Amino acid sequence: MSTTEPKSATHTPVRRAAVIFIFVTVLIDILAFGIIIPVLPHLIEQMTGNTVSNAAWWVGVFGTVFAAVQFISSPIQGALSDRFGRRPVVLLSNLGLGLDFVLMAVAPSLWLLFVGRVISGMTAASFTTANAYIADVTPPEKRAAAFGMLGGAFGIGFIIGPALGGFLGGFDLRLPFWVAAGLALANFLYGYFILPESLPVEKRSARFEPRSASPLGSLKMLRRHREIFGLSVVMFLFYLGHYVLQTVFVLYADYRYHWGPQAVGYVLALVGACDGSVQAFLTGRLTARFGERRVMVAGLSFGVAAFAVMGFATTGWVFLIGIPLLSLWGLSGPPIQSIMTRHVAPDEQGRLQGAVTSLGSFAGIFGPYLFAQIFAFAIAPERSVHMPGVPFLLAAALVGAGAVIAARATRQESPGVTSR
Repeated sequence: MSTTEPKSATHTPVRRAAVIFIFVTVLIDILAFGIIIPVLPHLIEQMTGNTVSNAAWWVGVFGTVFAAVQFISSPIQGALSDRFGRRPVVLLSNLGLGLDFVLMAVAPSLWLLFVGRVISGMTAASFTTANAYIADVTPPEKRAAAFGMLGGAFGIGFIIGPALGGFLGGFDLRLPFWVAAGLALANFLYGYFILPESLPVEKRSARFEPRSASPLGSLKMLRRHREIFGLSVVMFLFYLGHYVLQTVFVLYADYRYHWGPQAVGYVLALVGACDGSVQAFLTGRLTARFGERRVMVAGLSFGVAAFAVMGFATTGWVFLIGIPLLSLWGLSGPPIQSIMTRHVAPDEQGRLQGAVTSLGSFAGIFGPYLFAQIFAFAIAPERSVHMPGVPFLLAAALVGAGAVIAARATRQESPGVTSR
């Protein structure tokens, strides 16, 4: 199998301190986002007349617009990081995000809250750039483990963030936004004084190319190799399925299990604890032993099982059984990322991560609206039979299709970690 990045290529040496820096940066960002998860749907519900079905519609609109803005912004940010370095993009993202959370904290109306969500989509760049940063400082054979470590930051952030957000939301629905603003601005200061640059000047793009920075231009690069194109479809389905959690989980849990913001926060903390454990302790070990392809397919299969359990769960305790399975679904992400990074040059890693993020944003254009509308239809008052779990069953089908495509797209991959 040919790759753009042969094993003998010279890589930026692995710098453990740099990886820790970006780990902390992502952790603080996830904390900021996690804090508002349990309260944003309820704030929207409060602003739209206190009806769950009406709030579900608006949550879908908010999510779709957020993703559409990210779809446009992410490849631009990735290309800018290839040209000017990762550090300035991360810093500007954190500063903009902190100021935006302040705006959302004081928003007196739904339309101003909506404007704040649009700005969030524009400034949420650190995740894209963090993945490129990891590719800069980690050799190909260790990237799956490094991406797993970054996934651990997501897990830890979701242990603390939603639980704290649910706790704070019990006092005031706007308090979590103020805390999120403080975290994002603290992250800016942390990065300004601590975070080193990962992309040397000699490895940066010679110029900023608007065509490659456009959403469609960035997606075209994914067609260069069969493996990248096939896995890009898998990532699209991965992201699309994941939107069922972002879009309807809070309202689903309230409707079916009568969980309020605090209970939802604690459940999301459990999700984060399980996911962080899988990413931090299992991903590297399992990929080293069984190879990236096997771990990827197994992880996607766990995702199918998780969403099926959650969709059929008639009680909260049964729903909780799906959480460990959902965490094992996360095993699939780092191998996919690792395989894809081996097919592009160092000065294209930012554009690759921007394109991958655009896939998630493209899925987000349809996902929130799709799942929110299905959920609203399934629980509509005029329906004689309510089927609130249907969105989760659709997610299971999407992830299952991704597992089949992943297995076919990587048939030529070696069973080992590196496919050389």
